Amino acid sequence: MAIRAAGASAPGLAAALAVCRKSFLTAGFFSMFINLLLLVPVIYMLQVYDRVLTSSSESTLLMLTLIAVFLFMVMGGLEWVRSQILITAGTRLDHLLGGRVFDSVFAQTTASGGKIANAQPLADLLQLRQFLTGPGLFAFFDAPWLPIYIFVMFLFHPAFGVVAIVSAVVLLALAIWNEFATREDLKEANRHAMESNNHTQRNLRNAEAIEAMGMLPRMRARWQDKQDSLLALQSRASRKGGLITAASKTFRLTIQSLALGLGAYLAIRREITPGIVIAGSILLGRALAPLDLLINSWRGFLSARESYGRLDTLLRGTPLREPPMPLPAPRGVLSLDKLVVTPPGAAAPVLKGVTLSIEPGTLLAVIGPSAAGKSTLARAMLGLHQPVAGTVRLDGAELEQWAREALGAHVGYLPQDVELLDGTIAENIARFGEVDADKVIAAAEAAGVHGMIVRLPEGYGTRLVGNVLSAGQRQRIGLARALYGDPQLIVLDEPNSNLDEEGDAALVNALLRLRQAGRTLVVITHRSNVLNQADMVLMLIDGQTAAYGPRDKVRASLQQAAARAMPSGGPHPVAGTR
Repeated sequence: MAIRAAGASAPGLAAALAVCRKSFLTAGFFSMFINLLLLVPVIYMLQVYDRVLTSSSESTLLMLTLIAVFLFMVMGGLEWVRSQILITAGTRLDHLLGGRVFDSVFAQTTASGGKIANAQPLADLLQLRQFLTGPGLFAFFDAPWLPIYIFVMFLFHPAFGVVAIVSAVVLLALAIWNEFATREDLKEANRHAMESNNHTQRNLRNAEAIEAMGMLPRMRARWQDKQDSLLALQSRASRKGGLITAASKTFRLTIQSLALGLGAYLAIRREITPGIVIAGSILLGRALAPLDLLINSWRGFLSARESYGRLDTLLRGTPLREPPMPLPAPRGVLSLDKLVVTPPGAAAPVLKGVTLSIEPGTLLAVIGPSAAGKSTLARAMLGLHQPVAGTVRLDGAELEQWAREALGAHVGYLPQDVELLDGTIAENIARFGEVDADKVIAAAEAAGVHGMIVRLPEGYGTRLVGNVLSAGQRQRIGLARALYGDPQLIVLDEPNSNLDEEGDAALVNALLRLRQAGRTLVVITHRSNVLNQADMVLMLIDGQTAAYGPRDKVRASLQQAAARAMPSGGPHPVAGTR
């Protein structure tokens, strides 16, 4: 199904960066003036030592100082403007990609059948944005000015220029060494970190079972093994990177002092003036500063590069699709033709050639043993699993022709494992859209849960974050969510698995009202009270249609088959199937 959401019209990663290219070019343009103004301290020191001290002119010193202070203020203003440009570019990048990445994470999770549930791409986007707006990027803007600084140093004296070139080569070699020394360790450490986080999230979702069965020490030991591997890799990378960073800083400080000694030597030989001695040392430090910053921010650059690669892979794996032409509200004619579905992660098809057709006002009960493919069928009917072969059509149109946002308002779905989202009960029932009180209450009453909700201290305003509801309460609220807005197609997967007698009776009454209202109902069930209300019955065994047709006809055929297989009698073949 063509899934479109708020961020679905956003460009891909490279295209989004291209949109922000003008901002980066503008920041580079400002960097040109900033780097030119960074020559001000050099020129100021040169003039003070060679002009002011020799002439003892206080007025000259005053004017030079005023000019230098003014230019420093201009440079500070340009630095601020440059940082604001990059912050704006980062915000724009987040606005361009945030919704798209969010949608892609959900699309990836849905496509994997919920097996890949990882919010790492959102953290990757944050990491990339922080690097593009942080000081590490300034090194890339300032480093290209190194040749100009070296050229000025050659104008001071060729020896200064040679020292600058040798120093730059050494620092570049250290940067390259840092890249090759830490790249693989950091890459592997990031992979271990993500695996460890995913492992912990899975364990937390099963915290009660782990605690009840005394599995916590073993789970902790497995987590500790992963952490030890992660820490070993990070420590090894940090030791290498720390050594290279220390060597870089030591070399830069040493070479600046040696440059000062070189200048003194050349001044003694009358080859340069005393002002150039100080100016040359300051300029050398300024020339090497971007390279030193580049080495110090190299880890951030590598992390940003890894984030870029993961984001690019994610967005390429969930390409944009043109929104389909809007279709009228569905009447609810659902048909499957030779449907074959292989869920994500499965080695072989789970559904094998299922064919059926349901008219509005029909209740189809789906029965069968465990692992027969019932839940897979429900997901395929909603477009959550894509067919390998065959089609799923609604009102004659394949599900791919429907826009998810438009179709979603006409679909109600209750999964087997009900999860309520962070928010109030009213927001959950209203599917986090605008809360229409009348519709919310109508859905709750249809699900038979209104009385239970109003008995809560905060009623429909009860927040579900940290709120303890029973499995049956969650299931009934999930049913109300499925019925909200009076949808035309309603698919319920074991809707009464956690219900008591009162909830079971409310469910049956709701199904009767919905069928009379002309809704198309698909209910996966194993309970006879729901089965007794069905118009049609589909029995799946090993992903294939074992029986399909009117309820009484299917029930009679199953009873005859059971009688032949078990002449002495046994459990009811329909009511006992799961």
